[in-house]
Amino acid sequence: MTKIQLGSTGITIEKNGFGCLPIQRISKEEAAHLLRKALDGGMNYFDTARAYTDSEEKMGFAFAGIREKVVIATKSMAKTGAEMKKELETSLKKLGTDYIDVYQFHNPAFCPKPGGEDGLYDAALEAQAQGKIRHIAITNHRLAVAHEAIDSGLYALLQFPYSYLSGPQDRELVDKCREKGMGFVAMKGMAGGLIQDGRAAAAWMAQQEGVVPIWGVQHEWELDQFLAAVRETPVMTPEYQAVIDKDRGELAGGFCRSCGYCMPCPVDIQINQCARINLLIRRAPSAGWLSEEWQGEMKKIENCLHCGQCSSRCPYGLDTPQLLQDNYKEYWTHF
Repeated sequence: MTKIQLGSTGITIEKNGFGCLPIQRISKEEAAHLLRKALDGGMNYFDTARAYTDSEEKMGFAFAGIREKVVIATKSMAKTGAEMKKELETSLKKLGTDYIDVYQFHNPAFCPKPGGEDGLYDAALEAQAQGKIRHIAITNHRLAVAHEAIDSGLYALLQFPYSYLSGPQDRELVDKCREKGMGFVAMKGMAGGLIQDGRAAAAWMAQQEGVVPIWGVQHEWELDQFLAAVRETPVMTPEYQAVIDKDRGELAGGFCRSCGYCMPCPVDIQINQCARINLLIRRAPSAGWLSEEWQGEMKKIENCLHCGQCSSRCPYGLDTPQLLQDNYKEYWTHF
């Protein structure tokens, strides 16, 4: 096992964490089985969010009576301090606990600070003084907000997309957090499903000093891959490096991460899938993506207004309309 300090919080955790977004898709009993197996296998950092439907409730069920064994992180998408207080109380109830170890502002479009009109940070400070949360943190997909959060000195950790497909601008955030004594939690370590080999991903993450990947787990075979990395720190082999080099050659650069912040689209295009559908066809069973249903979804691109709303909201600065057009043209070559 690889134990690390979570930034300057004083919390010691296993380097590999559990991302609880996917457990929304399975039953309470199935989720509890995975969560307990993860804990028994050495994982102790579990990340969820109020926005993840029943994920918090499933965690509360799984960890009833053993709260002290786990480090719980959750998030709020509240826009005001009053709303955040309500969401916090709901999270505490669903999780079956009287405190949350890491409470995160969930991808805000700005960096909450004390005295702000939104009241978010002040509400978090109040909850911290009451013992309801231990550490205040932030998640984001926007580089500018991430940098502001690090520079502010207000946050215990930053959660940001990070994988072996990430560019130098993302690696700069990791280095900056390390210099400031902040924790760095890596979401989307599998690049939204584009990375297929969890073993190669875990081996690469093992080399990233201070980085805590939260692996999204829905199936037991997925968990088994990452628990293997917990039992024995994976070593970067020539085989894993070849997988990484191949993926970088095919995928690095201006690809859609499927974060979904470009949506909704005024003409109902499923941008977060349509803008990367050809990558998915090449890297997953293609039949589903070539179905009549998805042909219909791709046809919607013909109605694109080129209004620029999607590209203005893209946290990676992608030319989303152009990505849609490029994917549209290539898509029909598969028939």
